[in-house]
Amino acid sequence: MSEAPSAPASAEALRAAILERYDGLSKRLQQIARYVLDEPNALAIETLAVIAQRTGVQPSAIVRFAQGFGFDGASQMQRLFRDGLLSGPGAVGYSERARSLSASGGGHQLSQLVEGDTLALKNLPQTVSNADLTAATRLLAAAETAYVVGFRRAFPIAAYLAHSLAQAGKRLVLIDGVGGLAHQQARMLTPRDLLIAVGDQPCADETVQAVEIAASRGAPVLSISDSLVSPIARPATLTLQVREAEVRGFRSLSASMCLAQALVIGFASESARKEGVRAKRTKTGRPVSAGGPTRSGARRPGRG
Repeated sequence: MSEAPSAPASAEALRAAILERYDGLSKRLQQIARYVLDEPNALAIETLAVIAQRTGVQPSAIVRFAQGFGFDGASQMQRLFRDGLLSGPGAVGYSERARSLSASGGGHQLSQLVEGDTLALKNLPQTVSNADLTAATRLLAAAETAYVVGFRRAFPIAAYLAHSLAQAGKRLVLIDGVGGLAHQQARMLTPRDLLIAVGDQPCADETVQAVEIAASRGAPVLSISDSLVSPIARPATLTLQVREAEVRGFRSLSASMCLAQALVIGFASESARKEGVRAKRTKTGRPVSAGGPTRSGARRPGRG
C-alpha cells in the first residue's frame, strides 16, 4: 500500500502539485482542480455546498480531492488560500462581483460593461505578477523570431501583438491561417523561436494545434489564457492568466489588450536597454557579446 502524500504547506505548493498531477486526475477531479487554480479567492471563503454547485460535482468529491493531496478535508485545503486574501485585498470579491454584474438585468449596457472591464483590469495584477511579465519579456527578447497565434475572439489581441512587436523591431510571423495554412505556418517554428498563443476556453482548434506543434519541435510557448490548465496553457513554457469580465454573455477583451500592451512596452524597453549597453561597450572599446539572454529561467507549468 502506497504512503499517503503529505499536504502542501502553501497555496503555491498546492498549485504546483495540481499542475503536475492534473493529467492523471479523473474528469470530475479536474473540474475541481480548475476551480482551485482559477478561483483561489472564492475557494477560500465559499462554503463546500457553493463550491460543489459551481464546479458541478458532489461535496464528497471535493473532500476526496483534498484528501488526494494530503489534507484531512476540504476546510484544511481552503485555509491555505486565506492568508493570500489578507495581503491582496484587490482580488477579494472579484468573482462574486463579476457574477453579480453579469446576472444583473438593470442599468445601462454601457455602465455595466465599463464596471465589468474596471473589475477585470483591477484584478489583472493579481493573476500576472511583475515577475511573470519580466519572464515573458525575456522569452520574447531571446527568440530569433516570434510567432503569434490567436483565432476567433482572440484574433484582435494576436493581431495587435503582431503589429506592435513588429513596430518595436521584433522579427515576427502572424499565424493567420489564410488559405488553410495555419498548420504549415506553425511548422516553421524552431527551438530558437517563440510561439505566443492567445485564447480562452474553449480554445480554437488551430491555436491548440499550433501549441502542440511548437512543443513537439522544441520551441518555447508563451500562453495568454484564462486558465492555467487550458489546452494552450498546459504545454506552455510560461502562462499569463487573464480573467476577462463577462456581461450578459459578452466577454470583454480589455484586460487581455492591457496585458498585450504591457508585454510590448516591456519588450521595447528591454531592447532599448540592450541597445544602450551595446552602444556604450562599442564606444569604450569593450567586446560586445553576440549572445542573447538564456532560457534557463523559463518554467513549464505542470512539468515538475
